[in-house]
Amino acid sequence: MDAGVMPTAFARAETIAVGSELLALGRTDTNSGVIAGRLASLGIDVVARSIVGDQLAHLELAVRTALQRADVVMLTGGLGPTEDDLTRQAVAAALGRTLHEDPVQLARIEERFSKRGLPMPDINRRQALLIEGAVRLDNPNGTAPGQWIDLGDQAIALLPGPPREMVPMLDGLVAGALGARASAACTHSRGLRVAGRSESSVEATLLPLYAKWREGSLPIEATILAALGRIELYLFVRTADAAAAGAVLDQAIAEAADALGASVYTTRDESLEELAGRLLSEAGWRVAVAESCTGGMLAARMTDVPGSSAWLDGGVIAYSNALKTVLADVPPALIAEHGAVSEPVALALAAGARARCSTQVGIGITGIAGPDGGTDAKPVGTVFIALHTPRVIACRQARFVGDRAVVRQQSVSAALDMLRLALTGHDPVGLAR
Repeated sequence: MDAGVMPTAFARAETIAVGSELLALGRTDTNSGVIAGRLASLGIDVVARSIVGDQLAHLELAVRTALQRADVVMLTGGLGPTEDDLTRQAVAAALGRTLHEDPVQLARIEERFSKRGLPMPDINRRQALLIEGAVRLDNPNGTAPGQWIDLGDQAIALLPGPPREMVPMLDGLVAGALGARASAACTHSRGLRVAGRSESSVEATLLPLYAKWREGSLPIEATILAALGRIELYLFVRTADAAAAGAVLDQAIAEAADALGASVYTTRDESLEELAGRLLSEAGWRVAVAESCTGGMLAARMTDVPGSSAWLDGGVIAYSNALKTVLADVPPALIAEHGAVSEPVALALAAGARARCSTQVGIGITGIAGPDGGTDAKPVGTVFIALHTPRVIACRQARFVGDRAVVRQQSVSAALDMLRLALTGHDPVGLAR
């Protein structure tokens, strides 16, 4: 590159996670998400992600394909010492370049083993192989160095798979070679979260706003994500003017929140349990729970929040009918008349939890999580969630679709949303649909 000529800024990136364990053994690729977040801060958008097993031909093809659509290709994994660690060979083949042994890196690997009182196995020599034209990226936390290959208008980074090794190396690139190629225009985003509504319901409500957002002075792109117990809306604007992006996105989020109403529970990065805890603290109230089909999952979600002892007393897992009576004061006659999975029993569980713990709020959950136990009248997925406060006594009957884990998680999210609605002065049952 000629001296004095500014390098082309990177705008698009692709990540490739390498390792058959990510495909066959159910391991999760967390590195690509971390990389996407770091690159977004530089105005570099990840346009594609892929996971490729430990096969040389497949990996070489993935690198060639990525170079056809991205300015920078970020590979993680496959830099170990074993025969199935093929990232170096695949990238070299894709570029038509050779590999050579780096004596400096070899000495560092030998020293690392020596400090542990061990001889370096000969197979570790392959970790000292550098691709022709690559810059070595030092790895203080492991034996696998990374590599940075500047191709002019493009670049390739080879990073180790273990996050404790990958993240410091990535941060070094962000502060150095990647940061020097940052785009002036960045992608700015805002989001909100919705509970108690389906993805299609949220989409139908927001549809009239999409055209307006796309046709503005700064076009806004929208995406909706469905997760267990919530729907997430994200809006994106790409510009070099951060102030303008913030103003446009704030206005659009306000419009979306107005359209969706009380089903929006946050415009921050906040979970339902965090919000419920904050609202309880603001009210000076404490909560207790009596859980049957969820088996303590509601209390677990609440205690995941740091400082939850300020607003959560605890509760009981009243799984059997006998313990519903012993621990939550549910009358046996009530169970006999209506069944354990019923509105009266759910209300009694909530009242019993509140009375036993002397709290301002009691929550009761009873249901049929499956896969067995359903009937025509009460099929699998039938759940009753009750709330008992000084102001509101309410019960919601829900019919959740999914396996046992999904039914239980949906039940917990619904209970937290009922609590959130009651604490903000809304009907805790009427919004559910």
